[in-house]
Amino acid sequence: MKNGTALIRIAAAWLLLFMLGIAAAMITIGVVNSREFGPEKTVQHYLQALREGDGSRALGLLQAKVPSANAAALDGPALAQTQAALGDVRVADAVDAAGNQKRVTVSYTVDGEELSTDFLLVSGPRQWLFFDTWTMVPSTLPTVSASVVNANEASINGVPANMPAGRNSFAVFYPGSYELEFRSALFAAPPVTRVVTGADQAVPAVALASGPTSDLLAQVDGVIRKYLDDCAQQAVLMPTGCPMTAISNNRVASPITWTIVGYPAITITPFNGQWVLAPLTVKTQLAFEEQDLFTGVLQNVKQNSEFEFTAKLQISGTDVSVTPVINY
Repeated sequence: MKNGTALIRIAAAWLLLFMLGIAAAMITIGVVNSREFGPEKTVQHYLQALREGDGSRALGLLQAKVPSANAAALDGPALAQTQAALGDVRVADAVDAAGNQKRVTVSYTVDGEELSTDFLLVSGPRQWLFFDTWTMVPSTLPTVSASVVNANEASINGVPANMPAGRNSFAVFYPGSYELEFRSALFAAPPVTRVVTGADQAVPAVALASGPTSDLLAQVDGVIRKYLDDCAQQAVLMPTGCPMTAISNNRVASPITWTIVGYPAITITPFNGQWVLAPLTVKTQLAFEEQDLFTGVLQNVKQNSEFEFTAKLQISGTDVSVTPVINY
């Protein structure tokens, strides 16, 4: 009897240990399932793919349809750059949503502004009998439309992109910040940023207002100044091929001197698909001595005048041609 009682006690102890082991295993599985296989983890994997610029992995996790649009920002450095502006990123615990779905909210800041993005997920088949799987509810990627003046290219997050007829539309992931810009050797447009927070967001179109660079303005200004300086070297009342002109009803009794006292301001604007120079105004001072034809009296003449003229601007690649146009 004593041996039988001892065996029973041993068996009971082993059974208790076995049950405790099962309970511990179930608790461990539950914790691991919640932390490593919950809906929040799927969202975290998606955000990590965005940060790494892994567009194919991000697209697979998001289960989004790609619209008919330029894909320059859907992979690589342009995609990774979308996350650089996002600060204090927080993934909240999943909450119940309609249709047996879970909602996971991602909060973040962009330039100090508090923003958030919601993701809806549904449960999938279990892995290894114990672990849940969660997939995002399919959606369609949003787009950012852009236009640029007198150019057929631009950049999105630093990556060049074609702009046929000056327009294009870019498919983008969310959440993310997208900077569009145009810059060439002669023309540039200030960057414009759009922050995309969700698939259903109506993203305002981007209009890149391109204009001449300071280098181009300086180049054209130099040509115009040299042209006017050459005109001022002609010691006549009506310099040939120049905007300045003067008359005198008396006899010119000294050398004629033209001085440029104000050079034109250079303004280059788009017109009808081309770049044109705005009308130019030069300020001059004319000095000479004249003798009255009737009295023979000599007097000094100083005339300050303004003359308007135009110039034709021709640009081929990085070559710039400026041709003054004078209408008498």
